[in-house]
Amino acid sequence: MKKRISSGKVPGILAYEGRTPIGWCSIAPRTEFVFLEGSRVLAPVDDRPVWSVSCIFIEKHHRRSGLSVKLLRAAVEYVKRKGGKIVEGYPVIPYVSKMPDAFAWTGTHAAFLKAGFIEAMRRSKSRPIMRFEVS
Repeated sequence: MKKRISSGKVPGILAYEGRTPIGWCSIAPRTEFVFLEGSRVLAPVDDRPVWSVSCIFIEKHHRRSGLSVKLLRAAVEYVKRKGGKIVEGYPVIPYVSKMPDAFAWTGTHAAFLKAGFIEAMRRSKSRPIMRFEVS
């Protein structure tokens, strides 16, 4: 992360309450996330360029408040301003009724749906690839 910030690349977007950061969404062109290159489950859907949401973090006291949906919508607007056409995310689908927060770092399926994303592909029961086509 330090190398990325030092290079001048924006590591994502922040949500604030007043002057206090309470949420973060990592958003960048998919090619910047090396860990995605080797994933069979999260392999590219097609050859179209996409921006990827790789991580969402919400401060503990603000979880389950709808903030991740707001961050996802803000990420779409950010990508639109940058000229991108597709935003992609890799949320988890809980396998238990109360999934530990630590396992939701890529976002939840429900949050992506509420933000207007649609499922583009699923190669794993619990890891869909969600997309939002920017207009």
